[in-house]
This record gives sequence, C-alpha cells and structure tokens, in this order.
Amino acid sequence: MTTTTYTALAIPSAALAQLRSVDDAGRPCRAFTADGDAAGSPLRCCLRAARAGERIALVSYAPLRRWAAGSEAEPGAYDEQGPVFIHAEECGGPDPAHRAYPFDRPGALRTLRRYDAGGRIVGGRLFEIPEAATAGFDRAFAEAFADPGVALVHVRAVEYGCFHFEVRRDSL
Repeated sequence: MTTTTYTALAIPSAALAQLRSVDDAGRPCRAFTADGDAAGSPLRCCLRAARAGERIALVSYAPLRRWAAGSEAEPGAYDEQGPVFIHAEECGGPDPAHRAYPFDRPGALRTLRRYDAGGRIVGGRLFEIPEAATAGFDRAFAEAFADPGVALVHVRAVEYGCFHFEVRRDSL
C-alpha cells in the first residue's frame, strides 16, 4: 500500500515581495517587532511561528485571487482577502527539512475549502486537528482530492478565518 503525502505551500516569494510593499487591500506594509501576543503568530512566508524580536507585518492577502492570476480561473465572488502575518524582510521560506504540516496544534479547528480549476468553491469541511496531526491532514487531503474536480485546498483557521496554507493537486 502506498501513502500519498501532500505539501503545504507558503505564500510565493513574488507575492511576498509585493505584500512587503503594498498588501492586497492596497495598504502599505507596516512592520513591527514581534513581542507579547505577536510572538507565536503563524507566519505564512515560512510556515512557522514568529519568534520574539523578529520583524513581522500583518498584511491583507488574497490567496485565490493571486492563484487565479496565474491560471484561467475567475473566482468572482469567491475572491476574498484576509489578514496574514509575514516576515517584514525576506526570510528564505519554509525549512525543507520540516515535513509536518504547519500550525498543527491538536484540537485546533480548521476549515478545508476545496476549489475547482475555475476558482469556485466545490466543497469544504470542518477539520479538528487530531493528536496524529500529519496522518489526519493526509486523510483529509486524500478525501478532498478524491474528487477529480478539486484543484486546490485552502486551510483556514476557524476562529479568525485567516488563511494558513494551500495544497494544490499538482503538488502531490
């Protein structure tokens, strides 16, 4: 029996370069030093938690819009933007040696939204991260991609609705 693994995708570097200037809501990026509550914030540039003392920014990001710009998709009303934390300067992206899914605290609630190649929502589900987080995510993605019409899945936090990461069919 073969096991399929899925890859969590960070915000692409070209998008990060733009977001570090002006975000997807048209606001200038305002960096600050992570301390207090901001330390531990989920960074979508490198898919890890912010550390105290790091320079980070909270920007508005439209993941489906940016994905659609590189494809034939027209998400229409499904285009949305929301807050994400990123490093204020280039960080090198995710550690390639780290294979687990990011932000995988057992018990945390996530929404897994499925989109087709046209950028329309074709399903979704509430997902509670189990103790065996990697195996749980793998099962949830296998379920999502069992539908041949699913092109990508966005993982979002339930509490704030913010985008955590994306998994694409072609990243399998």
